[in-house]
Amino acid sequence: MTAPVFVVEQLPGGPEFVLDGPEGRHAVSVKRLNPGEGVVLTDGRGRWAEGVVRAAEGKDRLVVTGLDSVHEEPAPTPFLTVVQALPKGDRGEVAVETMTETGVDAIVPWQAARCITQWKGDRGLKSLAKWRSTAREAGKQSRRVRFPEVAEVMTTRQVAALLAAADFAGVLHEDRAGDSEPLATAELPAHGTVVLVVGPEGGVSPQELAAFAEAGAPAYRLGPSVLRTSTAGTAAAALLMGRTGRWS
Repeated sequence: MTAPVFVVEQLPGGPEFVLDGPEGRHAVSVKRLNPGEGVVLTDGRGRWAEGVVRAAEGKDRLVVTGLDSVHEEPAPTPFLTVVQALPKGDRGEVAVETMTETGVDAIVPWQAARCITQWKGDRGLKSLAKWRSTAREAGKQSRRVRFPEVAEVMTTRQVAALLAAADFAGVLHEDRAGDSEPLATAELPAHGTVVLVVGPEGGVSPQELAAFAEAGAPAYRLGPSVLRTSTAGTAAAALLMGRTGRWS
């Protein structure tokens, strides 16, 4: 099993480091790490170092040694961004968690026309903070050292601009008539950026579909069944991870 991951603001400059605060408490009191066990320290932006526990002190101090070199994981390619329409309740955090575990590189909250949830004022700030905290915790849990960036909530016009700049862009859209191309057979770039849009429970409106198509993002279907907005992005990401070789 791979070593557990802990987040630090800055990677240590020497061979020994004291992990304290919430991360140290989690390592000592929750994980109950013992001397000799391996750990990975990361800044969540691709830089990481592997070390060994020398001692656990009190309830929240872990002394890590053997941190002789700092590594840097390059940004993956193609770089996958999922634009996620705002789901109801806590299903947004579910989507962020599973997409992070799957390997999505960036997540963009989208205030779609048919979203019941509205991110406004303090509620919007709190919701965004929850999404970002979820991405951080899921990144640690899945042993990532480069966590997905969760952007500020975007409007449809801002999403269209993001799609226009991508090397591949598409909108996941239910299509009983079967007119949309399957995502499983779409021509994908070997490098660059891929952006997928996941609509709300009520679906992407015709006006939004038209705006996205004009930006170079046609509609694609995943399969014969209709997935919930909180699971569609994860299913699509898994498909693309396999097709692009990132899971090879």
